[in-house]
Amino acid sequence: MEQRLSHTISAGVVTALVGFLGASVVVLTGLRGVGATTGQAASGLLAVTVTQSLGTIWLSRRHRIPVVLAWSTPGAALLASTGAVHGGWPAAVGAFLLVGGLILLTAAWPRLGDLIAAIPTPIAQAMLAGVLLELCLAPVHGLAAQPALVAPVVVAWLLLLRFAPRWAVPGAFVVTVAAIGVWLGLHGGLHGPLLPRAELTAPTWTWASVLSLAIPLFVVTMASQNVPGVAVLSSYGYAAPWREAMTVTGVGTVAGACAGGHAINLAAITAAMAASPDAHPDPRRRWLVAQATGATGLVLAACSTVLVTVVAAAPAGVTAAFAGLALLATLASSLTGALAEPADRVPAVVTFVVAGSGVTLLSVGAAFWALAAGLAVRTVLRGSLPAGSGQAQPSPMTPSPRTAPEAEATESPEERPARRAAVEGEA
Repeated sequence: MEQRLSHTISAGVVTALVGFLGASVVVLTGLRGVGATTGQAASGLLAVTVTQSLGTIWLSRRHRIPVVLAWSTPGAALLASTGAVHGGWPAAVGAFLLVGGLILLTAAWPRLGDLIAAIPTPIAQAMLAGVLLELCLAPVHGLAAQPALVAPVVVAWLLLLRFAPRWAVPGAFVVTVAAIGVWLGLHGGLHGPLLPRAELTAPTWTWASVLSLAIPLFVVTMASQNVPGVAVLSSYGYAAPWREAMTVTGVGTVAGACAGGHAINLAAITAAMAASPDAHPDPRRRWLVAQATGATGLVLAACSTVLVTVVAAAPAGVTAAFAGLALLATLASSLTGALAEPADRVPAVVTFVVAGSGVTLLSVGAAFWALAAGLAVRTVLRGSLPAGSGQAQPSPMTPSPRTAPEAEATESPEERPARRAAVEGEA
């Protein structure tokens, strides 16, 4: 019994560490990109870490299933690629609040979630790929600018990707911090705040922030995080509590917005880690892994300011290079989804090119124009948008017909590896 309990706790700790170490720098890069100061970025990371951890603890305990929440990593990449909008950081905070309100509206009005799922998958994935492109180029620029610091990170990432894929990004993070530590030791040491502190910002709203940040961030969070998160849980036989999950993530996003938190949502990759048989042999007990994940997240939240201070002191390009490596798998998945449907390849490429251009028109960023351009080209080439055109993504309102024990009891040993591979590819 004690051995099984320790395994459950360790599985939860590992899940939390993979999520935090793998994407925290991406979050910081995104928040700094839209105008946050070092203190405001630290506050934002603290906010999303705390709200997602509390939400994970609440949902998993209430429903006794391994529901795991996460911050919106694609959303953070969107912030980084969009950059500062008219109105600055307060306008970005206003956009975060609006995203939380839209998520709450999705809980109250399920049709809104179906509308997001109806966006053609190639268009949504192409927009995300274009948003990620600039960040994913950072390792190349980093190798040219800081080869001594970036090369060890790239080598560690590549070797771990070959021999321990789950630890490729966390391992690269550790090497990045170690390289920065050596550099700081040679250049005067670390200076700055270490204790976590929330910095509240009064929100403002501008048309530029609504169209450039709020709408694309909501679309990316829903289409690239929440819908796949439901699919991951369903693949392991769990019916996601859609409405309550949207309520909790919406409330969490609103609660953390003024502190700088951009958005929280259902997790996909870390959800698969908590819901798999590796986490616990008994499907009815895997919710305890999610509990341990949430508790570990609260501990990691205390490290948010230390991490931001280290990142802020690092030479230019080093942390961006790590963020780019962390997003390469997401970029690959997005490009695959964007080009999967031959009839939609031209609209998808148009969407990708516009999103990757970083262009700003009428003070509105590229992500919005990419969606508009892709949908317009698709309409011209294929006629009016057919009902259910997004059917490649199942409706998030459709629950799984089987419980976790039933799903695992009825699948054959040959089916289980195929199901798990499909989940990892989708996540």
